[in-house]
Amino acid sequence: MTDPVLEIVGLSKTFGGVTALDALSMSVRRGEIVGLIGPNGSGKTTSFNAVTGIFPPSDGTVRFDGTDITGLSPQKVYAAGIARTFQRSRLCLPLSIFDNIMVGNHGRLSKGLWFNLVRRRAFRREFERCHAQTRALVGTFSASLADRMFEPVGALPMIERRRIEICRALISQPKLLLLDEPSAGMTHDETTQLMDDILDVRQRLEGLSIIIIEHEMGVIERITDHCVVLNYGRKICEGTFAHIAADPEVQQAYLGAE
Repeated sequence: MTDPVLEIVGLSKTFGGVTALDALSMSVRRGEIVGLIGPNGSGKTTSFNAVTGIFPPSDGTVRFDGTDITGLSPQKVYAAGIARTFQRSRLCLPLSIFDNIMVGNHGRLSKGLWFNLVRRRAFRREFERCHAQTRALVGTFSASLADRMFEPVGALPMIERRRIEICRALISQPKLLLLDEPSAGMTHDETTQLMDDILDVRQRLEGLSIIIIEHEMGVIERITDHCVVLNYGRKICEGTFAHIAADPEVQQAYLGAE
């Protein structure tokens, strides 16, 4: 068994008198896909926000790749190797595919005024390198999309926008990818295609770990290695999909037991 890339111990988050996340403990191994599920308001996105520094946790510890990252800023968490997507699209629709993805690579770019205005040859080389890298990444999702790098994303259908959002997260070469409801707003067929993409990327990018928040149980059953179930901010079950689907507390809280 490989060492965990992410270890969460007793992670809690309160907002005033409301406990949004209640002593969550879980771990993710290298190369693993973990499903994080539960009813609306159960603390799934809050857990992502606490791990990535958007909300500092009220209690608990987050260790990533052997280092304590509890309470670090989003910029430092990103630099450590954790990238994420959001349930609601964060793309800038008037900008091109290339520009949107480069937003996710800003920490690796040479942004100084001297470099960009004076060292024009070096700037050109960096642009060509970034374009090749971005085009290759997009090509792993869609060869036709890779031929449209300078088209505005606002002209793309929802599945292509989701692909671009995932590429923007992956361009920083993270060790852990957090996906917050990537199938939101898509049809069943589009969801199936996107999950094929995610499984393919996991295979291509050896060692990449993924946590996915998803309401479609067919998606969770198909792509995850194991699942964590939350309800009212508390973990109520953990295990394979077959295990959690058979759990009476999960059925009552989430799957609709009579």
